[in-house]
Amino acid sequence: MKTRKYDEWIFVSILLLVLFVVFLVIPLAGLLRQSMYNSDGVLTWENFKRFFTYTNGYYLKPLGNSVKVTVATTLVSLLLGIPLAYFYSFYQIRGAKVLFVVSILCSMSAPFIGAYSWVLLLGRSGAITKFLSALLGVKMPSIYGFGGILLVQSLKFFPLVFIYMNGAFKNIDNTLMEASANMGCTGFRRLIRIVLALSMPTILAAALMVFMQAFADFGTPMLIGEGYQTFPVMIYNAYLGEGGANRNFAAALAVVAIVITAIVFIFQKWATSRFKFSMNALHPVEKKKAKGAGGVLMHLYCYGLVGLAFMPQLYIIYLSFCNYKGSIRQPGYGFGNYKQAAKKLLERSINNTAIMGVMALIIIVIIAVLIAYLVVRRSSVLNNTIDTISMLPYIMPGAVVGLSLLLAFGKKPFALTGTFAIMVISFVIRRLPYTIRSATATLMQISPSIEEASISLGASKAKTFAKITVPMMANGILSGAILSWVAIVTELSSSIILYSNKSITLTMSTYLAILRGNDGIAAAFAAILTVVTTLSLVLYLKVSKSEDVRL
Repeated sequence: MKTRKYDEWIFVSILLLVLFVVFLVIPLAGLLRQSMYNSDGVLTWENFKRFFTYTNGYYLKPLGNSVKVTVATTLVSLLLGIPLAYFYSFYQIRGAKVLFVVSILCSMSAPFIGAYSWVLLLGRSGAITKFLSALLGVKMPSIYGFGGILLVQSLKFFPLVFIYMNGAFKNIDNTLMEASANMGCTGFRRLIRIVLALSMPTILAAALMVFMQAFADFGTPMLIGEGYQTFPVMIYNAYLGEGGANRNFAAALAVVAIVITAIVFIFQKWATSRFKFSMNALHPVEKKKAKGAGGVLMHLYCYGLVGLAFMPQLYIIYLSFCNYKGSIRQPGYGFGNYKQAAKKLLERSINNTAIMGVMALIIIVIIAVLIAYLVVRRSSVLNNTIDTISMLPYIMPGAVVGLSLLLAFGKKPFALTGTFAIMVISFVIRRLPYTIRSATATLMQISPSIEEASISLGASKAKTFAKITVPMMANGILSGAILSWVAIVTELSSSIILYSNKSITLTMSTYLAILRGNDGIAAAFAAILTVVTTLSLVLYLKVSKSEDVRL
C-alpha cells in the first residue's frame, strides 16, 4: 500500500491563511463587532442609527462631501490624463522620457505635501496670492474647501491615469487604426469609437485606482478642507474625539467606508466584465510627428499640465533653503531649516522610516513571492481565497486599517500601539497588494516547462523554486517592491492612528511640522521625503527597464 505523499506547499498555504486571519480578518471582524456595541458594552445598532439619522444629516454630509469630491477628482483626472496619454503614445513629443519620469514622480509623492505647497502658493498669505494682489490688484479664489481638494487631488492622481492609459494604448494594433481610417473613421471620431472603446477596461481600472486613493486621502482634506470635512477626516476625528473618544462610533464609520469602497470595487469589476476582449499589438502604432499649430498645442498641454503638477514639489525644495522664523519667512537662504529639523527628530524619523520600511519590505517580498507562486502554479480554492483576502486592503482607506489594528492590538495582552511592530504590520497589510500583483503578472509570463525541466533533472521542488523560479521573477518582484517601498515611505492615513514619538516616521514628522506652523522645518522634512521618492523612482526605472508601471 502506497503512503500518501504530502505536499509541503499545503503547509505554506495554511501558514499564510493563518497570518492573514490573525492580522487582517480578525481585526476587521473586531472592527465590525466594535461598531455594534455602545460605550456600555450593550449590543445595539445605535452607532449606525446615529450616523444615518443624526440632526440635519450631520454625519451624512461628510460622506456626501467625500463622494462628491472623489467622483469629481476621478472625472477630472480622466479628462486630464487620457489626452496626455494619447498625445504621448501616438505622437512624437520632445523630451517624452522626461515627461514620463516627472509624471510618475508626481503620482508617487505624498498627497498632503501637494496640499501644503498649494496653501503656501495660493493660500491667504500665499506667494502667488500676494504677488497678484500687489501687482494687479487681483483677488485669487479661495484654495480651501471643495475647490482646493479637487485641485490638489486631480493634479496628484491624473498621472495614474496617464501611466495606465499609456500601457493600454501601446497594445492597440496599428492595423486597426489603418482599417478605421480606410472606412472614413479618423480624428476625434476614431479616438472615441476605436481607441477609447478598445481601452475601456483600462479606463475603468484607472478610474477605480483614482477613486480609491482619492476617497481614502486623509492628509489633503485635513490640511486644505477647512469646513469641508470628508469621511476619512471624520473617522479620525471620531477616533480622537473632540469631546471624548468614541471608538465604537469610529468603528461604525469605518464599516460604512468598507461597504462603500467594496460596492465601488464590485461595480468596477462588473463594468470591466462587459468589455472582455484581448489585444496583442503585432504591429504597434507608429508615432506621428507633432507638426504645426496642433503640435505646439500638444507640447503646451503636456508640459504645462505636468509642470503644474510638479511645481509644488519644486517649490517645497526651494522653500527648504529659505530662512524662516516659525511660519514667517526671513530674508536670505541657507541650511537653517535642515539644522532645525535635525533638532526635531529628523534623525529618528529617517532611521525609523528606513528600519521599519526595510523590515516591512522584506516581509512583503517573501509573502508576495509565495502567494504569486501558489496562485499561478498551484491554483486552488484555498490559494485563491488567500489571494482575495490579501487584496482587501487595496479597497480600504488607510484609516480603516489603522483603526482595525488599533482595536485588535491596542490593549493587553498585546498593547502594540505606538510600537515598531504595529507600524510594520500596518505597512505590510497596506502595501502588500502592490508586490503581489507585480510578482503574479511576472510569473504568469514564465513557462512552467522550465521548472519541470529542473525537477526532471533531479532538483527538488524547493530547490527549483529557490534557484529557478524566484530568480526568473526578480524583475517583477523588485518592481513591485520598489512601488511598495514608495507607498510605505509616504504612508500617512494609518500611521497617524498608530504611531508614537518613538516610532515616528519621516512622513509623520513632515505632517506634524505643517500642523504646528513650522513652515521652514516642514519644508525641510518634505524636501527630504521628495528626494527619497525620487531616488526610489530612479531605482524602479533602472530595474524594470519599462514604461509599464504596475500600480
